[in-house]
Amino acid sequence: MRYSFIIPVYNRPDEVRELLESMTQQGTFDYEVIIVEDGSQISSEPVVEAFRSQLPALRYIAVPNGGPSKARNRGAREASGEYLLILDSDVVLPSGYLTAVDEYLERYPVDAFGGPDAASDDFTPVQKAINYAMTSPLTTGGIRGGSADGMEKFKPRSFNLGCRRSVYLQLGGFDEGMRFGEDIDFSLRLLERGYSTALISKAFVYHKRRVDFKKFFKQVHNSGIARIHLETRHPGSTKLVHLLPALFTIASVIALFLQIGCVGLLLLAVVFSVDAYHRAGRSLPVALLAPIACFIQLWGYGSGFLRAWWGKYVVRRREFIAFKDNFYD
Repeated sequence: MRYSFIIPVYNRPDEVRELLESMTQQGTFDYEVIIVEDGSQISSEPVVEAFRSQLPALRYIAVPNGGPSKARNRGAREASGEYLLILDSDVVLPSGYLTAVDEYLERYPVDAFGGPDAASDDFTPVQKAINYAMTSPLTTGGIRGGSADGMEKFKPRSFNLGCRRSVYLQLGGFDEGMRFGEDIDFSLRLLERGYSTALISKAFVYHKRRVDFKKFFKQVHNSGIARIHLETRHPGSTKLVHLLPALFTIASVIALFLQIGCVGLLLLAVVFSVDAYHRAGRSLPVALLAPIACFIQLWGYGSGFLRAWWGKYVVRRREFIAFKDNFYD
C-alpha cells in the first residue's frame, strides 16, 4: 500500500461524507482510508458504510475519546501504507490532490511534507474571511504554506500532513499530552532529527473551518498559548513572526488607551479589506468581513501568547489550555 489516509473525527458525520466524496475523485491510486471515531456521540459509521463500494480500502475504527493526537496515532498503528496522509475531517480534497503528492514524491522522496489550505467557491463569506486571515502574508507571514519563502521554514500542519509511516512511528507520532500545537511539535521533532520536509504547493486542501468568529478567537487564542509551550519544549523555535501578534496587541491597547490608535486601525482595516477583495475573488462580503477576521486572528493569538508568557515566566505556572472544549473546531 502506497498511501494511508488517517482522519480523526468527533461528532462530524457530515464532514466525513464530504471528505469521502472528494476521495472518490482521486483516481486509481494505491491508498487506504482510515476513519478514527474519537468517542463521538454522533457516529460516522453509517456514512463510512455508504462509501465502501466506492472506496474498497476503507476502514472504520471507534476508540474512547482521547483527543485528535491519540486518534491519529491509533490510525497510524493500524495503517499499512508507506506514507501516512493525515487530514482534519473538515477538509475537502480537490480532484488533483493525490496526483500532486505522488508526482512530487516520485521526484523528491522526502520524509515528510504538507500543503496549504485554500477556500473553495462554495465556502460562506465568513469561512472565506477566516481562510484569508489564516493564510494572508499580512497576518501570518506565509508560514502556513502560502509560499515556500515565508517568514520561517514551512512546517506541515495536521490538517494536511504527510509522513513516511516508518518515520512517524520512530518519532512516536503526535504527543498525546498536547491539545494545541501538537502538529508543530511533531514538525519540530522531524527537523531536529534531521528528516527532510517539503511544502507541496499543489497539494492544497479546502479547509472549511466550521467556526464562527467566537470559536475562531478561542482557536487562535489557544494557538498563541501553545507557542509558549512549544518554545519550552523546543528552545529557539519562536521567531519574529510569532512575536508580531503579541506586539500588535500591546500596541493596539496602548494606542486605544491614548486615543490615538483609531485612525491607524481603520487604515489597517482598509488594507485588509482591499487585499482580501483581490485575493478572494473580488467578493465584497468577504472584503467587509476580512478585517474582523484579521483583527480576531492577531488579537486572539497575541493575547494567548501574552497570557501564556505571563503564566510561564512570571507566575511560573505549568502548561495550560484556555478553552478545552474545541479540539476539533
